[in-house]
Amino acid sequence: MENINWLSIILATLTPMFIGFIYYHKAVFGKAWLDSIGMTDEKAKKANLAVTLSVSLVFSFLLSFFLLNFNNDGINQEGEFDTFLHGAWHGTFIAIIIVTPVIITNGLFERKRWKSMLINVFYWIITLALMGGILDVMNHWENIPMPVK
Repeated sequence: MENINWLSIILATLTPMFIGFIYYHKAVFGKAWLDSIGMTDEKAKKANLAVTLSVSLVFSFLLSFFLLNFNNDGINQEGEFDTFLHGAWHGTFIAIIIVTPVIITNGLFERKRWKSMLINVFYWIITLALMGGILDVMNHWENIPMPVK
C-alpha cells in the first residue's frame, strides 16, 4: 500500500454520511427507523451533533483503510480484479459476514425491533459496497485491462 489514492480515502470516508443522509431521510427509511427505535424530535434535538458527526467521520476513516487493505489482500489481486464490482463485493461480504451478525446480536440483547435492525443492516450493506467499490477502482485504475481497439 505504498501508493494510496487519498481522494478515494476521502470519498469512502464521506460515503456513510452521504448515504445516511439519503437512506435515513424521512422520505426514505427515516420515519420507519425513528419509529422503530422510539426516537422523537425532542430527543433528537438533545443530541450533540458535532460529537456524533466527528466520531462517525473518524470511524469511517478507519473503516476506509480497513476496506482498502482488505480489497488488496491475496495473490493475483491486480488487473482484472481491480474493478468497482470487485470492491463492492468485498464491501458486501464484510457487511454480511461481520456487520450483520454484530448488529443483529446486539439488537437482540437490547430488545430492539427487527425492523430497526434490518434497516441498519441494509444501510451498511449498501454503504460498505459503495465504499469498497470506490476504494478498489480508484486505487487501481491503472491496472484495469482496457479493451483493445
